[in-house]
Amino acid sequence: MTVSVEDLEVLDAYSRVVTSVAERLIPSVASLRVMARVPGGRRPQGAGSAVAIAAEGFLLTSAHVVDRSSGGVAVFADGAEAEFEVVGADPLSDLAVIRTAAGARLTTATLGDADRLRVGQLVVAIGNPLGFAGSVSAGVVSALGRSFAAAASRPGRMVENVIQTDAALHPGNSGGALSNGAGQVVGINTAVVGPGVGQGLGLAVPVNATTRGIVAALMADGRVRRAYLGIAGGSRPLPPKAAAATGRERGIEILTVVAGSPASDAGIRPEDLLLGVDGRPVSDVGDLQRLMTGERIGRRVVVEVFRRGEVQTLQVVPVELPD
Repeated sequence: MTVSVEDLEVLDAYSRVVTSVAERLIPSVASLRVMARVPGGRRPQGAGSAVAIAAEGFLLTSAHVVDRSSGGVAVFADGAEAEFEVVGADPLSDLAVIRTAAGARLTTATLGDADRLRVGQLVVAIGNPLGFAGSVSAGVVSALGRSFAAAASRPGRMVENVIQTDAALHPGNSGGALSNGAGQVVGINTAVVGPGVGQGLGLAVPVNATTRGIVAALMADGRVRRAYLGIAGGSRPLPPKAAAATGRERGIEILTVVAGSPASDAGIRPEDLLLGVDGRPVSDVGDLQRLMTGERIGRRVVVEVFRRGEVQTLQVVPVELPD
């Protein structure tokens, strides 16, 4: 097979992007040896990757990588090692912040904005799969807006707006960087799909305004506060009368209301169609989750529901979602 000059130029351009990203980010990505405390010392618990985000020693990783661990050892591309401690973890977003004693010696990565990604865009994954430090793989954004079940005890909670990529990911990549062509971290690799399910598919939690807020909360307080209503349900098309009255197409059909919960106290009932919260429309569970921020805890919130052929307004006071 003969390769044309044009094809070679495209390949060279592709190589330049990937090598440029690798050179920029490999020093910022650490391999983690996660340890569990046991009587008399520590034992190995697992491995993963992390991305340096602040010169003060902060790194970003996946919550499931450091689950139930208080720390371990971070190994950097230049061979340097540093003990780390877990500052805070948020299983509902699968993000965690750790801190090393490396301090100003860290080479920090630049965070980008995953909301600007487009399907088909080149992305580069950097991590430590299967213990091989500084491994690089490249691919494209296969899909946007995916969701997967959070590694949390509360059923039905989803990590929303996840990036799907065909860049090769393997165990140990979790917590590593997914970068755009400019070398900006736009995602934290979190899951591998397969084998036998979807070979060549990986998922990454996006880096955007929402996750920046989560990271800031973890760095400052070690936890993320969320509001809780006490309902469960799913998205469904609105009946014609509700659609005409609201100008919307979908809402959340409430299937369960937890007894004694804020929703129950406010008079929200199963079979209600939840339309909006504080004037913000909700069409699926992801919309509702994004609105249940810490600022709404203990504050009166106005919700709109469609019940028995008419739109009704109720007031509910969310409580804090327990850990």
